[in-house]
Amino acid sequence: MDLKNEINKNTLPKHIAVIMDGNGRWAKQQGLLRAFGHENGTKSVKQTVEACAELGVENLTLYAFSTENWNRPKLEVKTLMKLLVSSLKNEVKTLQDNNIKLTAIGNLNTLPKKVYSELFEVIETTKENTRMTLTLALSYGSREEIINTVKEISNKVKNNIISSENIDESIINEHLYTRNLLDVDLLIRTSGEQRISNFLLWQIAYAELYFTSVLWPDFTKQHLYEAIIEYQKRERRFGKTSEQLS
Repeated sequence: MDLKNEINKNTLPKHIAVIMDGNGRWAKQQGLLRAFGHENGTKSVKQTVEACAELGVENLTLYAFSTENWNRPKLEVKTLMKLLVSSLKNEVKTLQDNNIKLTAIGNLNTLPKKVYSELFEVIETTKENTRMTLTLALSYGSREEIINTVKEISNKVKNNIISSENIDESIINEHLYTRNLLDVDLLIRTSGEQRISNFLLWQIAYAELYFTSVLWPDFTKQHLYEAIIEYQKRERRFGKTSEQLS
């Protein structure tokens, strides 16, 4: 039976974030170069985006390239950037046809000019779409994001734009890369690793965490459905007791 039928559409996570891990290990298992793992991982991206849009998920954020990934071998970084450009070109029609809006978060100015240009061309093309927001985290690191937020708020306090007494969660949210996104409800990480890897540390404060041993190139719609079904089995209390919720 298709697991999709077991999902309760009334309690879908509004924001799913995914750490797409395991491309390199997948390639190694096949006796291939790491680049082939990244290339095959694009199929899983497409399936995940399609599945989320079909279900009615409002926001999907994919950890595509971290600030730490710049330290990988130059050839691998070059391959990833080339793959990103080709994927954006190939998928813009699909995004348009499915009414999906593309956004990006991270230190985007560090991206190669061609990648930056292609990225913002697709962002501009899809900006009016309303079915789902797909966000790519590129050259993204949560600690860097939080440091930048502290600096911005500090400067505004210094210039009497914000009073230090008025700083609260909403003020911090307004200065994060994700200012236009909801907090994460469900965080998925593939490949069996069970860590956050500097991803959306503020935004996942109350997220449900789901770890699967499936390597990213093998991740299918059915695996996504499994994660959502597991999410829907959990009781999200946000600090309250079960009795208070009932």
